[in-house]
Amino acid sequence: MTFSGEAMWTFISLRDNSLMRRVNRWSAPRWIRVWMICATRGGDGWLWYALGAMLLLFGGEHRFMAVGSAGLAAGIGIALFLKLKKTAHRKRPSEPHCWADLLPPDQFSFPSGHTITAFAVSVSLAMFYPDLAIGLLFCAVSVAASRILLGMHFLSDVLAGAAIGALLAIGASHLVRLL
Repeated sequence: MTFSGEAMWTFISLRDNSLMRRVNRWSAPRWIRVWMICATRGGDGWLWYALGAMLLLFGGEHRFMAVGSAGLAAGIGIALFLKLKKTAHRKRPSEPHCWADLLPPDQFSFPSGHTITAFAVSVSLAMFYPDLAIGLLFCAVSVAASRILLGMHFLSDVLAGAAIGALLAIGASHLVRLL
């Protein structure tokens, strides 16, 4: 059985919409709602800037390479997701959400910019500070999950964002080490 590009996209969209309908009807416990709202707000950027500042102050000998790598990966990720969103024109989930009323930053969904940035920064920094990897990846996964649970993105938007962010992070950290 072979799938054409259109058939594959239809398959993914059907699964995304099915999951989003289930998520939107779920009355999550208060602690999950608070966690998801905090995660998505942290993913707005201030968390990454604060983390970068802390590492520049207290990050040891690799601090400039680590923050440079994270900044490079995130910067390229932001430029890439802006271009991809304008190219893909995938509309955000349209079903009314049962417990979140946050407004999305734009009308397009694919890929998730919050997720690209979260994984670009987290994976970059984890490559220089392996002891922080679990906490960094927890933050990135929390941001990614929040985008789905708050009705901002489909699962495929977030998976694509995580893959793009992680690949950019790996590339940026290798490049920064070469320089």
